[in-house]
Amino acid sequence: MAAPNCCSLSAAFQEYLRHLGLQDFPCGLGSWNKSCPSGRRSPRRVQPGQEEAVLDEETPEALLELLRDQHSPWALPQDCSPQDRLLREVAVLAPELVHGSKVYQVLKSLRMVDKGVEEVDEGVLQFQQLEELILSANQISRITSANLPRTLKVLELCCNTVGDLEDLCSQPPPELQHLGLGHNRLCGPSQDKFLTGDFWPNLISLDLSFNSLTDLLGLVSQLTTLQKLRILVLQGSPLALIPTYRGFLVDSLPKLSLLDDIYVGPDERQQFRGLARQPELSRSEARVVVSVGEMKGVPDPSALQQLEVGSEAPVITCSYFVTYEFPEGEEEEEELEDESNTEVTKTQQSPTVSVLDVASSAQDIGETKNQQDPAATDEPKTHSARVFATPGKPWADTIDCSYTKEHIAKDLVGLKSYLAAGTVVSVVEEKVLSWPVDADPEDNKKEGQDSAKRRPSRDKKKKQQQQQPRELRSDPPILRTLGTTRVTLEALLATEDLVETVCDFGVLITEKPPEPPVPEEKDEKKGKDKNKKTKAEGKGKNKDTAEPEEGQELQPVPLVVQFQMQLLRWPLAVGAHSQENEAVEVEKTQ
Repeated sequence: MAAPNCCSLSAAFQEYLRHLGLQDFPCGLGSWNKSCPSGRRSPRRVQPGQEEAVLDEETPEALLELLRDQHSPWALPQDCSPQDRLLREVAVLAPELVHGSKVYQVLKSLRMVDKGVEEVDEGVLQFQQLEELILSANQISRITSANLPRTLKVLELCCNTVGDLEDLCSQPPPELQHLGLGHNRLCGPSQDKFLTGDFWPNLISLDLSFNSLTDLLGLVSQLTTLQKLRILVLQGSPLALIPTYRGFLVDSLPKLSLLDDIYVGPDERQQFRGLARQPELSRSEARVVVSVGEMKGVPDPSALQQLEVGSEAPVITCSYFVTYEFPEGEEEEEELEDESNTEVTKTQQSPTVSVLDVASSAQDIGETKNQQDPAATDEPKTHSARVFATPGKPWADTIDCSYTKEHIAKDLVGLKSYLAAGTVVSVVEEKVLSWPVDADPEDNKKEGQDSAKRRPSRDKKKKQQQQQPRELRSDPPILRTLGTTRVTLEALLATEDLVETVCDFGVLITEKPPEPPVPEEKDEKKGKDKNKKTKAEGKGKNKDTAEPEEGQELQPVPLVVQFQMQLLRWPLAVGAHSQENEAVEVEKTQ
């Protein structure tokens, strides 16, 4: 059912009751219910011009069967909530309890999910027995605790727009045991002060997942005052990306039983013992390692380069590299730590590695919307990113990129947005045209004065030039994107530390090579022999590749790339950090 056009919780509840039809057959105080006294039965509704319908009286058991039988037209859908079934059955067995304001006394649990609720109004106080209030997937930005029943033990506000807890903590329900604030807009550290035992003395379970909390040390200092806290969910928040996040929480909250839906056992407590006394290890930064492995399915560029020896056509050199996005704001020292394994600069003059600016990368590498996957371009970016690239590799059936780079992200909120949106991975071809350098003009002038006399020498010189390497002049590189796709990284925001995938760009459609010139009759036999020899050599080089039989075409191979992103956790990240510090100290002593 579509969400009603209402703002308050009371109005949404009344609309919900009308949808259930608690006063209509087989529910309600109708003449069809034998258990209802005749004086309290609802009058029958008869339209003008119609005869009064005669309904036999039914026992409550028979009416319940109409509600429970899935073949009955009055049965509720199988996916309906227990609350729906309860109210319908009460409306049959004791219809007077759901009549008027008495319905507020029946419910101990109220579930109003995706009903367009924007406000928890005073009418909610009519639920004097309410212990559980589920208000997920609504539009609540602020909630006044004075309008909440004092009997409340469970309050679930997941997937709303709550950004401030001050009003909720003005008069909080004293017996509340679970507070669900996941997928809201809480930003630390201003909200941390409302998560203490002074406001929630009986809180057992707290869900703060997928907010924008960043201060791990400050939040933990407040959570330690919740003496009864046993279940905590913080996954999806920026502070959960810190390498020591889980270990610091486990050691700081010794009574915690479940963290991010994962049981906290004695072995884990022993592993992280003493980490709470080392806050310097819990710096607000994350370490992410990106690896690019093998690339397959790149078309052989030599098929388009059928050039004769001594031809004045250019020599074409092709190399291939993979690009990916990563958010800006990483530590500059990490970028320059390993020059052979960082970002690739696509310039002819320097083979070193640098950063491709994300705003101009599409223009620099010749990307167009027609060449890219729509899923990779239509989604708006919520983070500022830079494009990194692997070193260029020459063509091969399997191109081993062998690329690994560690990024240190200090903007945890930006990193969270980046992981939620995913990264764009592309395969780029770099083509360089190299032309023969013209001969020395002075040599041409001397040859012109006595061409007949020096003809044998010129022919001999030309033959020597064909045998020796020719001096070439290279044009600026031509970059072409062969494929683009988006890699989903949301698993890293949950409890996963590694995303490993094979990017499939599909089969590339290449241009047909130019037709070779028609050979002369005297060279026909020689050309056929040469082709046979070439095929034989090809079979020798590709023994593992079966040649297609006559009349059978070779199946095209899709372009694929192995891509991996790992979020370093303690103690791996701390070990890497210690090695960096030791290397710096060694350099200073030298």
